Amino acid sequence: MPYYLIQGAYKETAAKALTGRPADRSAVVKKMVESLGGKLHSFYLSFGEYDVVVIAELPGNESAVAMGLATVAGGAMAKYHTTVLLSPDEAVGAMEKAKKVAYAPPK
Repeated sequence: MPYYLIQGAYKETAAKALTGRPADRSAVVKKMVESLGGKLHSFYLSFGEYDVVVIAELPGNESAVAMGLATVAGGAMAKYHTTVLLSPDEAVGAMEKAKKVAYAPPK
């Protein structure tokens, strides 16, 4: 199964709800990932542009998009970003395939 890096930024209303009633949201995320047939590997709160960082293994892109749509539809996120992650073996495979790509840069 592919791995995904998922980043989210809370809306002000969600941040107020969490500070008013602190809660560990990792169990909610784990349940969501598992409902799609996936596995949660990491859940962190973070500084900067995004408040939440998740590493999840999901059956494929369709599941990753479904998770994003459901999360954004819930109304708590101001931003939601998904990045597909490649294993080192997949990256090397891509590098090997890149040698065979018929591409000519503009001159």
